Amino acid sequence: MGDLGATGSEPSWRYCIRYFAPEDSRRYRAKADMNFKDHFSKQAADYARFRPRYPRELFEYLGSVAPSRALAWDCATGNGQAAFELAEVFDRVIATDASEKQIANAQHYEQVEYRVASAENSGIEAGTIDIVMVAQALHWFDLGRFYAEVKRVLKPHGVFAASAYKFFHIAPAIDEIVNHRYYETVVGPFWPPERVLAEKFEELPFPFPEIKTPLFEMIAEWNLEHLLGYLRSWSATQRFIAANKRDPLEAIADDLRAAWGDTTRTRRVIWPLTLRVGVRAAGESRKE
Repeated sequence: MGDLGATGSEPSWRYCIRYFAPEDSRRYRAKADMNFKDHFSKQAADYARFRPRYPRELFEYLGSVAPSRALAWDCATGNGQAAFELAEVFDRVIATDASEKQIANAQHYEQVEYRVASAENSGIEAGTIDIVMVAQALHWFDLGRFYAEVKRVLKPHGVFAASAYKFFHIAPAIDEIVNHRYYETVVGPFWPPERVLAEKFEELPFPFPEIKTPLFEMIAEWNLEHLLGYLRSWSATQRFIAANKRDPLEAIADDLRAAWGDTTRTRRVIWPLTLRVGVRAAGESRKE
């Protein structure tokens, strides 16, 4: 699906999808959501640079359970990481985010149309979407309103998929410093309240009956500088800096360097992914 030049029989519209820069996207911007809590625009460039990549197998699986591979919606796309992978499997992708800065830092792909819009008010035509994907963002939404929007835009037998990850694994000494001391103690008080919902992702309400899914994980090869950049992209890190006018990473920097060893050495970083998938019944109403 990702090879646009494979045959001469591909529909011509596939070649016309373009990236809309923020100044052009006003005509595609849904009505502003005054309840949107923007925790990521300030560090949007770092978010784009330092976030881990999702495994290709995840999106191949999603393509296998969708009713067709015509159109996907990547909701709360951030820097477009999931949108890119969806575009390798689906013919077209609409990728939305309520943050203009996130959209401005998103990567440009031929099949992806970026729009500035909230999750609860996408502006997408009803009954057109094969799959709605939410990667690491479901806990930020007004779930009642968002699920009504999901039901509105999905086709019969359309799929809703949401994924989340929390702690990574590198080595026991490094994991202890980052996943416990830094996450819980240093910046713990600065996590937005919604972060508690991310930690209970498996318990969040879901709009459709769920199906059993394979296990997936994200894997990266990072040096220490990349790990620090990732930690700096956390919303709690940025809130700590705003409140205290200093870098919270200083509290763990020496111990982290000692545990890492040669700081130019790359280490394997693994995040277990939790994937939840539900399928909309053919006769189900699009209204709440």
